Amino acid sequence: MMKDQSPSLISSSGDSLRESFGKALTKLASKYPDLVVLDADVAGGTGAHHFRKKFPERFFQFGIAEQNMFAAASGIASTGLIPVVTTFGVFSLRAYEQIRLSIAYCRRNVKVVASHPGLDVGPDGGSAQTLEDLAAFRAIPGLVVLSPADSFEVELATEAIIKYQGPVYMRTGRSPAPRVTPENYHFEIGKGCIIKEGKEVTIVACGVEVARAVHASDLLLTDGISARVVNMSTIKPIDSDLLSKCAVETGAFVTCEDHNVIGGLGSAVAESLVKNIPCPMEFIGVNDTFGESGEPEDLSEKYHLTASHIADAVKCVLKRKKSREI
Repeated sequence: MMKDQSPSLISSSGDSLRESFGKALTKLASKYPDLVVLDADVAGGTGAHHFRKKFPERFFQFGIAEQNMFAAASGIASTGLIPVVTTFGVFSLRAYEQIRLSIAYCRRNVKVVASHPGLDVGPDGGSAQTLEDLAAFRAIPGLVVLSPADSFEVELATEAIIKYQGPVYMRTGRSPAPRVTPENYHFEIGKGCIIKEGKEVTIVACGVEVARAVHASDLLLTDGISARVVNMSTIKPIDSDLLSKCAVETGAFVTCEDHNVIGGLGSAVAESLVKNIPCPMEFIGVNDTFGESGEPEDLSEKYHLTASHIADAVKCVLKRKKSREI
């Protein structure tokens, strides 16, 4: 297995995505006076505590009653307000029926922002590590699903979802996130972004895996392999035009997500490619199992989500690509 080297990232550290979200929400509150925040007794863990401190009259505490909170969000949205509902990813699944019927079915303008996704939750263990949220919410008709990569993108995405008319589910994250988006980066719902050019293979990643994909691309350069990295922060609707462009130009894919390999980013990319330009693919993600307690980086090693594992998957898919060309 290849050894990780120093990544070519814009910066090596930053706020966690949840803290960046809370700060962005607070900055945007004056610009969007109809914005309100709903919480299920976890504001300290979602970043919403920043908003609560500055705008207590626009912050509504529901306690540990997620189903009630999401149903109430639908009613609040019907008055013209813009409710941002914050909780942990695993607790959003507790209210799946309300999100499906009260929010998505009714096309309410509600924004669900969930922290603590995937193995990035770390020591809280398998019961708290949401490895199925992208699959679950991607399946709900009309619901936009996002997973930003760094603090800067979270800030841009937060305003984008407030401006967007319709229901949204957005992941944040618990750990400090390195900066991977460029200074002139423009976020748009439904669009991916090539953050590193390459000619032989495309690595498509979301969330914390984007930085690891950049690491992997650097590792592969030492072996003479040119790997493109795409930040696909919108899982639904997926950017099929960009994927088709990458298919034509590179002819092979590896997808990377801190999520079950079933139903998430990898599935969304495969669905798009099989309809347009089928290519050999490999999938980096948790292989249909629950996680366990541990530090995020240790867990990413155990469950094969690291840059080295991504690089190994690239080598595997390139062998398949080569065999198709013979």
